[in-house]
Amino acid sequence: MNRPVLFDSPFLLGFEHTRSLVERAAKAAAESYPPYNVEDRGDGGIRITLAVAGFSPEQLEVTMEDRQLTIAGRRDDVATRPGDTGRGEAFLHRGIAARGFIRAFVLADGMVVEEASLEHGLLHIDLSRPEPEKRVIRVPIRTKG
Repeated sequence: MNRPVLFDSPFLLGFEHTRSLVERAAKAAAESYPPYNVEDRGDGGIRITLAVAGFSPEQLEVTMEDRQLTIAGRRDDVATRPGDTGRGEAFLHRGIAARGFIRAFVLADGMVVEEASLEHGLLHIDLSRPEPEKRVIRVPIRTKG
């Protein structure tokens, strides 16, 4: 299926960066694991909460690069055979996902990560957008001649 690309119009010049952001957001929206919530905390604050049951803080990594927030979970003890956990345990039913993941969010300019905390199997990432510093610049006026 061919879908029209929004930013290929000859009247929209210089929007390549915006197109890239839209494509990254569409790719991130297609991912389904782990489940997450996005909450508005007011005053420009946002909280992203991911359900990461079974992951320790050492197995989770939160990074920010080029306005993209990336959360990765790595599991070293994933079973190679059904029922084998690599630790001598055998499950009769394994309904809790034990796979690693990478989830990405594209952030607006000026968004900063305040903190990340793990509580009861939920990873909370608090973001804010600080008010930009207001500057007044006096422009000198030159005379010609």
